[in-house]
Amino acid sequence: QVQLVESGGGLVQAGGSLRLSCAASGRTFSSAAMGWFRQAPGKEREFVAAITWTKTTSYTDSVKGRFTISRDNAKNTVSLQMNGLKPEDTAVYYCAAKLNRFSTVVASANYNYWGQGTQVTVSS
Repeated sequence: QVQLVESGGGLVQAGGSLRLSCAASGRTFSSAAMGWFRQAPGKEREFVAAITWTKTTSYTDSVKGRFTISRDNAKNTVSLQMNGLKPEDTAVYYCAAKLNRFSTVVASANYNYWGQGTQVTVSS
């Protein structure tokens, strides 16, 4: 059974940092793209960051320079380091895995596996 399990969410003040982790089990994702998405209350799920199997990274504009995505294929994990957090970063953050190497990383529909999500709350 394939599972993605996120951890590291919590409550932080504006300007603070959090590090999200996603542990995969049930299969290896070393050749998959891994992504982070988020969904705020009343809003649609949106792309945050992704890293391909070649470790090419992509970020949505609002997090560039503040967030860093990384992966450890040996441990089957992907992380999202979030610095300079803002209240508008408040959301449930989801880890996802995309098996098709040729589809775009920004579309949630292209991802095959999803975690259950972890809450990130940034207070002003």
